[in-house]
Amino acid sequence: MPVEIPPPAPPPPIPPPAPLPDTHKGHQAYLPPGANNWLPLTVEACALLRVDEAEPESLVRSSRAALTDMFSSALQVPNLGFFAGSGTSLGEAGGPSMWKLWQDAMCQPGTNTLTHRAEEVADAVRYAERDNPNIEHFLSQCDAYLAFNDDAAVSSFVSEVKALILTLCSRFIALPTSDISAYRDLLQKLARRRVRDPRLKVFTTNYDTCFETAASELGMVAIDGFSYTRKRRFDGRHFSYDIVRREADSHEFAEGIFQLLKLHGSVSWSRDGSEIYEDSAPTATNACLIYPAKGKYQQAFLQPHLELLSRFLEFLRQPNSCLVVAGFGFNDDHLSEPIYSALQSNPSLKLILCDYQCIHHVHNRGLFGSSSYWGKFHDLAKRGFDVHFLNGSFSDLTSQIPHLRTASPAEQLANAVKRIGR
Repeated sequence: MPVEIPPPAPPPPIPPPAPLPDTHKGHQAYLPPGANNWLPLTVEACALLRVDEAEPESLVRSSRAALTDMFSSALQVPNLGFFAGSGTSLGEAGGPSMWKLWQDAMCQPGTNTLTHRAEEVADAVRYAERDNPNIEHFLSQCDAYLAFNDDAAVSSFVSEVKALILTLCSRFIALPTSDISAYRDLLQKLARRRVRDPRLKVFTTNYDTCFETAASELGMVAIDGFSYTRKRRFDGRHFSYDIVRREADSHEFAEGIFQLLKLHGSVSWSRDGSEIYEDSAPTATNACLIYPAKGKYQQAFLQPHLELLSRFLEFLRQPNSCLVVAGFGFNDDHLSEPIYSALQSNPSLKLILCDYQCIHHVHNRGLFGSSSYWGKFHDLAKRGFDVHFLNGSFSDLTSQIPHLRTASPAEQLANAVKRIGR
C-alpha cells in the first residue's frame, strides 16, 4: 500500500520592516544606522525620517546647505555623468508607469479586469499573477512560451502590446499637460561646466525623447552616436566627435554640448538589417529598443546597446568621476551590478542617489518590491564609501543643483573657507 506524502508546509509570511529607530533625540536618531548623509529635499520627504512636527523645516534647510556644499565639490570633477531611470519621466513629464502599461495593454477600459483575450493569453503562457501584476514579468513569460511554442495568437497579442508600449512612450511628451522643465533645468545648469573637461554624459534607460526635446528647446546639441548626415545612422565613433568654434586662426570647444547614451534604445530609432537609423515613426517590429522583459540582460549585448553599455562601463572606471542617479530602481542587474562593482574598485568615484522613496528602499533591503542594491549601497556608505542619498523627486533634485561654471581662484578659496567653518 503506497504511503501518502503530505504536501509541504507553506513558507512563513515575510515580516514587515522594523520601524526606524526613534528612541533618541536629534536628527541622527531618525536615520538608518550609519547613514549620516541622508539629505531630505522636501518637508514631505521628512515623513519617512520620522521627524517631529517642529523639525522638518530646519532639517530641510540644513540638508539643502549640505547639498550645496556637496554639489560644489562633486560636480566639479572632470568626469560627470547623470543616470536617468523611468522615474524621471513620471510626475510632471507625464510618462507612463509600469502599472499604466499593464492597465492599457491588458485590462478593460477604466477597470483592473483583464480583457477576454488577455485572459486567454495569460492562461496560455501560465502567467497567474493577479494581485500585483507586472507587464515586464508577463512579457517575459510570453517570450519564454514562444521560444518553445509556435502560437500565432500569443505572438500577435505580444506584438500589439509592444506597439502600445511604443505609442504610450512616444506621444505623452506632445500632450499639453507634459512638463519637461526639470529636464531643461538639469541641462541648463550642468552645461555650464568647463569646456576643457570631458562633456557631460547623460545615460538613460528611457525610450522617450524628453532629453532631446529639452536640448532642442535650449538650443543645445546632444551627441547621441548618430551621424550628422541627412539620414542619420548610428555609429559609436560619433561619440568621439565634438563641436568646435573656429574664428580666424583660433578655435575653442563650443558650450552647451553633452553626450546622450540611451542604453535601452529609443522611440525614435529603427532597425534596418544591421543598421540603426533615426526614425520619427518606427513600427513595433523595426523599433530599436529593449522592451520590458527579463531578457533585457541578453538584449543589452546586441548592437547598438552593447556599444552604449560598454561606454557606460568605461565611464564608471574613469578616475575623478561623479555619477548622479535619479528615478532608477536598480531592478536591472546588468546596470546595477557594474555601478556597485565600480564603486568598490574605483576609489575616486562619487555616487549620488536620488529617489523620493530612497529611505523606504534602503530600509526594506530587497523586500516589498525594493531592490537589494539599495541596501548594498547603504552598507558601502556606512563603510566610508562616497555615497550620498537624496530623498526627493527628480524636479526636487534639479531645483537644488547649482549652475556649474568655472570659479575664480578667489571664489574657490572663499568656498573652501566656508566649508571648513561649517
